[in-house]
Amino acid sequence: MRVVVAEDAVLLRAGLVRLLTEAGHEVVADVDTAEDLLRAVEQHAPDFALVDVRLPPTFTDEGIRAAVLLRAQHPGIAVLVLSQYVEERYAAELIASRRDGLGYLLKDRVADVEQFLESVETVGAGGTVLDPEVVAQLLVRSRHRQDLELLSPREHEVLGLMAQGLSNASIAANLFLTESSVEKNIRSVFTKLGLAHEDGGNRRVRAVLRYLGYPDPGAAPPGAASPGARPTRPTRQEFRP
Repeated sequence: MRVVVAEDAVLLRAGLVRLLTEAGHEVVADVDTAEDLLRAVEQHAPDFALVDVRLPPTFTDEGIRAAVLLRAQHPGIAVLVLSQYVEERYAAELIASRRDGLGYLLKDRVADVEQFLESVETVGAGGTVLDPEVVAQLLVRSRHRQDLELLSPREHEVLGLMAQGLSNASIAANLFLTESSVEKNIRSVFTKLGLAHEDGGNRRVRAVLRYLGYPDPGAAPPGAASPGARPTRPTRQEFRP
């Protein structure tokens, strides 16, 4: 395959280029910014793009935004994204658009050279390879959205005003309800979102975070082992079209 590599860390980029070259691929360009990645794709028309999520100048989401753009503008290119952490918003957008010829791996997976090169081959052949941690976090996010769908229209209104920082009295005034009615709706919101008294923490804050789409700080982290559970090696989630 003809490959473009976009990675700002010089040593890692050199290592990736060497791995790909020794595996029989042709690296037609290796760059360190999203802009250079897009230019390289236009110039070389590669088969495959290996992209770091965080690229200059802000080192936030330039790389993965470029990957989303590549998928839209050059549907024939396979894209494998590497990230230190799961960027949920753009990961979901990448996967929702098309799953053929797509990979999203955390960078520590590169240490397993054989598995990494297998992932490159799978994605290049039109398959999909998703890191187990990506799958776990997106499933949690999806489940939280489903929880919100359980709320009634009135409960949605109440939770929306809670998210704006309004007190129960202000919510009541805005919705022309009694405070007791607002309190009843809030209790129902807590119940439907699974925020019980004994969970600890501020249930009001946790409900608002759920409403805004942020991770619940009171929930167990994705993939957390139950007490006494034996640790297991993550398994790759692989799908072929």
